Amino acid sequence: MSIAYVVVTLLAAAMAGFSAASVFLRAKWVVEPLADYGVPRSWWTLLGSAKAAGAAGLLVGLLVPVVGLLAGVGLVLYFAGAVITVIRARSYAHIPFPLVYAAPVVGALVLGA
Repeated sequence: MSIAYVVVTLLAAAMAGFSAASVFLRAKWVVEPLADYGVPRSWWTLLGSAKAAGAAGLLVGLLVPVVGLLAGVGLVLYFAGAVITVIRARSYAHIPFPLVYAAPVVGALVLGA
């Protein structure tokens, strides 16, 4: 296990955890766009839970690699779905935001391979 892998995985977990907490705490800068994109309010807690589980899975993956792999793939799929949601809402200027969160997850997957 390389130092780069550990650092990038910790960064990815921190960013996914921050994103989950922002949804749970209903941060205005997060929930307003969700509402604008047409994401039902009833999904918000589930979406935050998925990100929190992914963050936890990345951390566990430092000790149990298969868990980290599955968590990373899940988060990549989550953020790909976020990009699709943003595109469907025609909020093209917001496309970079989920990509910024996905980038360290992809990096962790690549470094962990």
